[in-house]
Amino acid sequence: MGGGKFPPMRIFAILCLALAVALPAATNVAGAQQRYSSPVAVPMDRGERIDELFSELRRARNEAAAQRVANRIWREWFRSGSASIDLLMQRADQAMKARRFHAALDLLDQVVTIAPNYPEGWNRRATVHFMMNDYSKSMADIERTLRLEPRHFGALAGMAQILKNTGRKQMALDAYMRVLEVYPMMRNAQSEVGELADELAGQGI
Repeated sequence: MGGGKFPPMRIFAILCLALAVALPAATNVAGAQQRYSSPVAVPMDRGERIDELFSELRRARNEAAAQRVANRIWREWFRSGSASIDLLMQRADQAMKARRFHAALDLLDQVVTIAPNYPEGWNRRATVHFMMNDYSKSMADIERTLRLEPRHFGALAGMAQILKNTGRKQMALDAYMRVLEVYPMMRNAQSEVGELADELAGQGI
């Protein structure tokens, strides 16, 4: 295809964002509550935590504050609940960074087979396909990601980039607008919306 190649770090910024921050183990909330029990403290389940974080993300007043909340969302998304899946994901990430894309795909194929309801497995495989310029397979995995987590701003941004790269500017604009609905302070999406809106307005003149 005619779409230009993008440096790996830019692609990670679009689809992975804060991987280095997201991978460390999260704090054990239940254990902490056992040590510091409170008669009124009721721990939220994972879905409630993510919902609350998305509310914070929409309320964030600046890019830095929004990025901190987004990093917390990524940490929740990376929690597969399975040590074996976590290990496969870490090995896939190492392979991606080394540009051993076929090895990464082999590992991620295992992830989505073992855990088909784990959105980040599909999103990670979409990233590898994107880096290999296989947009059709990347888009298919993005759609699986969004079926499981419609607010996945990384997957939405990846979809928007693919649509832009393949000349579907109106659809790309719509996808970036979806990103901003859940992550209003994402600077890249803001810039792309402005650029695409200007281009489409110019074509209409």
